Amino acid sequence: MATKLKPLAGYVLIEPSQKEEKTPSGILLPDTAEEKPQEGKVLACGADSVEEGKTVKCPVKVGDKIVYKKWGGNEIKVDGKELLLLKFEDLMAVVL
Repeated sequence: MATKLKPLAGYVLIEPSQKEEKTPSGILLPDTAEEKPQEGKVLACGADSVEEGKTVKCPVKVGDKIVYKKWGGNEIKVDGKELLLLKFEDLMAVVL
């Protein structure tokens, strides 16, 4: 997916994963029953940031599936899609 946004230094643009609407046993879940997923796909990476005189490189690349902090990021809408802008420090893991 080509985006119209380029994150600034120290930020990553994420497309959050869709939450499951059904449990493994087939029970349908209402929108209010679950928290938002904490996984997503990296759409764009900002430039390296400089913190306390040290360069911090982007820890992920476009296309990576990642896990991020529960309360991290800022939600934005682009072309009707819900996306997240996260700081590098809000990223927790790459899903292999």
